Amino acid sequence: MNLIIFVSILLIHSISQINADENVINKTILPVVMWHGMGDTCCFPFSLGSIKKLIQRQTNNTYVKSLEIGGSIITDYSSGFFIHPDKQIEDVCNQIRNDPSLQHGYNAIGFSQGGQFLRAVAQKCPTPPMNNLISFGGQHQGIFGLPKCPSLSRDSCEYIRRALTTAAYEGWAQRDIVQATYWHDPENEEKYRNLSTFISPINNALHRNEDYIRNLQQLNKFIMVKFLNDTVVQPKESQWFGFYAPGQDKEVLPLRKTSLYLNDDLGLQKMDKEGKLVFLATEGDHLQFKNEWFNTNILPYLLGN
Repeated sequence: MNLIIFVSILLIHSISQINADENVINKTILPVVMWHGMGDTCCFPFSLGSIKKLIQRQTNNTYVKSLEIGGSIITDYSSGFFIHPDKQIEDVCNQIRNDPSLQHGYNAIGFSQGGQFLRAVAQKCPTPPMNNLISFGGQHQGIFGLPKCPSLSRDSCEYIRRALTTAAYEGWAQRDIVQATYWHDPENEEKYRNLSTFISPINNALHRNEDYIRNLQQLNKFIMVKFLNDTVVQPKESQWFGFYAPGQDKEVLPLRKTSLYLNDDLGLQKMDKEGKLVFLATEGDHLQFKNEWFNTNILPYLLGN
């Protein structure tokens, strides 16, 4: 055989194989939906903008949708403080439902409060399907403390925490302040169950919503990242669904010892037994992680795992 023809055949075969491999990659890598946390927006270049570029570099330029609430950067920023989570989630469900690139499913990454907000999306809006949910520092059992204010070691922080407890469950606070909607007072569980307008309902704390359980079960994996030196989330164990034992604010129970797990109010015990819950931890304060850590620990869940 002529050497030129032989080499040409080899090149054609190689190119065909490369294209076939790329098609396989494109079929297995789902698009990604990201939701920012408080004090951030969809598109700041040094926050979610950089994460978006990192994901696209590592996933053959897969489609990444960084959620913008309200149709503008200004509204998106203020939404983290002043637009009730239920309204934001309704907006996001519509965005996802109407995005042609997401119709065959997607992976989701939530940062800080975006973690519990995207979990609510999984529970409330199962179509199109969310495959893997990755929560970075999400407050899944709520919060009971001020950012950067250690209540257990500073009397002033403890005083403010007690003052906030009185105001957090007022109607105006639950309506107008996002962080009040996931305030969780362990010393008054009844008030939390009855008056919290977001974290209590999505955790089935008062009424058992079977749809929430069924929809959450549809996840392939629910990955929760806890920051071991977190000074923002109190208690930091909330990032893994842990929380203060009822009736006090000193002892923190891990997920598997909470009533939420033992009663399986949200189906987490079932998911745990099925290997769907993944608990990851990293050094650093809130949302502080290195690209190398992300590539090693998170990227596999965006590549088909």
